[in-house]
Amino acid sequence: MADDQQLIAQSLKIVLESRENLTVIGTASNGEEVLEILKSHHPDVILMDIRMPLMDGVECTRIVKEKYPNVKIIILTTFDDDDYVFNALKYGASGYLLKGVDMEQLCKAIETVSSGQAMINPDIASTVVRLFSQMAKSKSSITVNETNVKTLTQGEWRVVEEIKTGASNREIADALCLSEGTVRNHLTNILDKLGLRDRTQLAIWAVQRSIMEK
Repeated sequence: MADDQQLIAQSLKIVLESRENLTVIGTASNGEEVLEILKSHHPDVILMDIRMPLMDGVECTRIVKEKYPNVKIIILTTFDDDDYVFNALKYGASGYLLKGVDMEQLCKAIETVSSGQAMINPDIASTVVRLFSQMAKSKSSITVNETNVKTLTQGEWRVVEEIKTGASNREIADALCLSEGTVRNHLTNILDKLGLRDRTQLAIWAVQRSIMEK
């Protein structure tokens, strides 16, 4: 956990470690301390505050995802500023939650993100959708080789359409009458074919493609 307010960090540590399936391997008060911890420990998930001294959560997220791409990051902050949301997701954060979320939701978010899915606070979901739309129309849009796009199967396209709506693997499985394992396999194949990093990039690409086709 990374938070410069030690009272918050220690309180969260106590509560989270009361859960049988969760262990807190360390706390940091800034991004530099996070990177130092990662030299010897590789957590499944980092809870990352945004505003911290020396190195903030956005910059730390960028570096962590470059050096340790398998480590998942949940931004846990009081700030829902567009720039924070945009940059955190751009650099690879898998979750964005506002402080004040209850512990059940936080624990659920940790489990969800650890399994490879994303978790966005409902209060800022509309912001994320709007940002995706803006990105789709902007010069920073995600480019995919059209030859590779043509290799997608009908089943994979159906998964892409569901991911575009923000659906989780379970929701996609229910909607398409598939197992979650099959959905995960489809997602892996889609990302490999399109050369995309994760489902967030895939969702952005799918949204921008829909807008361009209208």
